[in-house]
Amino acid sequence: MFVQLRKMTVKEGFADKVIERFSAEGIIEKQEGLIDVTVLEKNVRRGDEEVVVMIRWESEDHWKQWEKSDAHIAGHKANKGKPKPDYLISTEVSMYHVRAVKQGTYNQ
Repeated sequence: MFVQLRKMTVKEGFADKVIERFSAEGIIEKQEGLIDVTVLEKNVRRGDEEVVVMIRWESEDHWKQWEKSDAHIAGHKANKGKPKPDYLISTEVSMYHVRAVKQGTYNQ
């Protein structure tokens, strides 16, 4: 399994905009090898907010196929030259190979 984490820090009150964007139906769901897309919001009381989007793939090759796909490239071309939203402070993208997964066994 291969995981992409995209951590976005936004100004206070704007996490919902990012959550809405990454929760909406899109073309990635139809991509071969996609396991799921999980959207997480950091539990903060005030100040800057953090949203993490975790995209799980069956393999790194499946992720590479997505990155090179016409649909993915077209999406980036459509946004080329557009300024980032004012509320977006930073974005950090990291890639991981999953080495172990443990399942809960409480009720088994």
